Amino acid sequence: MNETILVGMNDSPAARRAAEWAAQRASDRGDRLVLMSVVGGALGVVGEGAVVDDAVAVTRGHLERMAEELRGAEVRVTRGKPVEQLLAASENADLLVIGSDYRGTGSRVARGPHGVRIAAASSCPVVVVPQSDLSGRTGVVVGVDGSDLSEAAIRFAAAEADRQGEPLIAVTAWMPVTAPLGVITYPDDYRENAQRLAEEALGLSLAGLAQDYPDLQVRRIVEAGDPATLLNQVAAEARLAVVGSRGRGAVARFLLGSTSHDVLLALATATAVVR
Repeated sequence: MNETILVGMNDSPAARRAAEWAAQRASDRGDRLVLMSVVGGALGVVGEGAVVDDAVAVTRGHLERMAEELRGAEVRVTRGKPVEQLLAASENADLLVIGSDYRGTGSRVARGPHGVRIAAASSCPVVVVPQSDLSGRTGVVVGVDGSDLSEAAIRFAAAEADRQGEPLIAVTAWMPVTAPLGVITYPDDYRENAQRLAEEALGLSLAGLAQDYPDLQVRRIVEAGDPATLLNQVAAEARLAVVGSRGRGAVARFLLGSTSHDVLLALATATAVVR
């Protein structure tokens, strides 16, 4: 397809796994693969120029060796603040891939804010790849809430699932009304009606997929509960999860939306954030 996949690189195992994920996708699609690393942290002290030059040379050598292993990847090394440089580079990319060292709640590895910031402000879709082993997983999971954001996510997820010959798993969660100061009583048919309405809304969101992707297998999951928790539970066995983002800007949590934000904070699989 001759699109450009940009991979944000550092010296972590998670970044290498992200590069391998991106290389496989680029190979499958005939896309251009670019490995990018940013040398930052300059303080402006005397003699620092030589240190930065050495850091650039070492970084470039590391990327070139990895590019050779990945067969055909290009290498780009820049100077500055990593998040700002990656976001600027995303303007000329079709997909940005970054790694995450998050390995689950019991791993004692804390999620940092950089991945969320990049996913919120990138000019192109972002895939965050966890350090976890994803081999043997199947299916593309997409979160659906009836919004324009989820429509974009559905289109991206359906194309990915169809290309890979994987099932598309569409997930909708609905939250019952809660009373912050006490327990409320629900009518007998309240949950039944809420479930039915959510199922109907999901059906409307998926209308037209059969025409565009006649061979695509679609599974539907509709449950009561927290959307991010349900998405990550389903995604734990999936090859890819897809969520929507509100777009670019300075306040990452509110631009991503609380569900997308929380999905990234407890990453269950490679997760694409699209807008």
